Formats: sequence, C-alpha cells, structure tokens
Amino acid sequence: MWLSVALETDAAHADTLSDALLEAGAISASVEDADAGTERETPQFGEPGSPTTPLWVTSRVVALFEPTDDLSDRVSAAARAVGIMDLPAPRIEEVEEQDWVRLTQSQFDPIRVSARLWIVPSWHEAPDPQAINLIVDPGLAFGTGSHPTTRLCLEWLESTVTAGASVLDYGCGSGILGIAAAKLGAGDVLGIDIDEAALTSANDNATANNVCLRLRHSREPLAGQFDLVVANILTNPLCVLAPLLARQVAPGGRLALSGVLAIQAEQVIEAYRPFIALAVGGEHDGWVRLESLK
Repeated sequence: MWLSVALETDAAHADTLSDALLEAGAISASVEDADAGTERETPQFGEPGSPTTPLWVTSRVVALFEPTDDLSDRVSAAARAVGIMDLPAPRIEEVEEQDWVRLTQSQFDPIRVSARLWIVPSWHEAPDPQAINLIVDPGLAFGTGSHPTTRLCLEWLESTVTAGASVLDYGCGSGILGIAAAKLGAGDVLGIDIDEAALTSANDNATANNVCLRLRHSREPLAGQFDLVVANILTNPLCVLAPLLARQVAPGGRLALSGVLAIQAEQVIEAYRPFIALAVGGEHDGWVRLESLK
C-alpha cells in the first residue's frame, strides 16, 4: 500500500514544494492545475505574443509516499523548508499495491468514433478489422481519443477530409488527428506542437500506423496554406493564435477548433471574427467544436 498526499499551493511554491517532498522521502511528485475542468482552468502555452504562465495560479502538488508514522511531520517540514508556513490540510488517500501496467491498460479499451473509425490501443485486437483503426496508446502527449474534444475533431475530419487534401493539425499532441486525416485519404499532413515530447510521440504513433506526418515545433516559421486546419487546444491559446490559424486556411478551405467549453464559445468566435467567421458545429459533454462557415 502507498499513501497519496495532495496539497494546494500557489505557482511560486509548486515546483519547490514538489522537490522538497521528494527530499522528504516521496517516491514521486507531480504538479497539476487545481482548477482543471473549470472556467478557471489555466492552459500552459508559449506561443509568440502570449503571456508566460509559471505553472498554475492555484496548483496541486501530488506526492506518493510509503506508509510512515511521521508522514504529517515530513509534509509540514517540506512546506516550511520552501517558505510555506500556513499549509492547508493535505488530502491523504491510500493507494493499493497493483499491477500498474495491467491496470493502466485496462482503463483504455477500443473507442468507436463512428461506424468506420475506431481508436485501438496497441495491446487490443481491433474490434472491426475492416474499419479505419487508429493505433494510439496513452502517453505523455494529449490525444488518446477518450476526451470529448478529440472525438469532436475526429468526427469533423471524417466528414471533411477528401482524397489528397492538405491538413494542418496545430497542437498535434499524440498526432491522433493527423494520423486520422492521413488514413482518411489526406495528402500532405503537417503537425505542429510546442512540446518536444509531443512531437516524439506523434512520430512514434505515425510509424505505428504506417502513415507519414510532417512534424514541426511551433517555434519554426509556418508558411503555406492548407485545405483543412484543425486545432484542439484550449480557449486562451486559440484566441491568441487567431491571426495565425486563420491565415493558414486556403481559399475555400475549412477551419475547426476545439478544446473550448460551451460557455467559452462566443469568446473564441469574437476573437476570430476579424479573420474568419465561426459557428458551433458540434457539442459533447459541455465542450464544443467551432467551424468556419461554408
């Protein structure tokens, strides 16, 4: 058995508290957005012209310890060591010993996107060998197909990709959208991401699916236009990227954006209004897909 300790702190102390907990005997420590999934969720991005956010304003540090009688003392000492004198009470939960690999794999079954499109982890047999099967495993990059925003984008690609179409996937993550576009018949497919780990993941996933993706870091200049442009990020970076993404859409091309909560849709539509008209094209579990008007 293990003990999971979750503590909330501010951005200025999150990293140092994480390090102090490791020094106090934690086996692992991670930092996450305490407001994830709410209107206060803060994306991490660094596109040109965007503000730089040092982690999250309200961060949650989660550390894993072996059971010990002095756990509270260790946590308090770690907090004091980084200058936190008034630490909110931590949430401590028991974590049973398990076969973590098998447990993780059991949480990811094949996902049916449509009658002809499936997402299949590599350790599963494809439920429908005749379908278009996207072989994607959970990893460091976003995009396993289970999130509503990914599915909204996959549904859009299935309905819009034509043979030989050029596709830009901005914020490609695992590469799942670019892989889907290629398997649906697209020609040139370019994936852009700000994270080197995501680009590595996308390249590995493209290889596993026997498709060719061009992959590029977002720091590199982006030229040319595309028949289809898709971006599954979050509201704030999508708004910052409005001039860039709109500029990449070829005449007669289409744009789709997701990673947007339904209550944020109008904010994104207004950000793109000077460049391209958008409307809600799909909604799932409180998230929407915004599409350029035909």
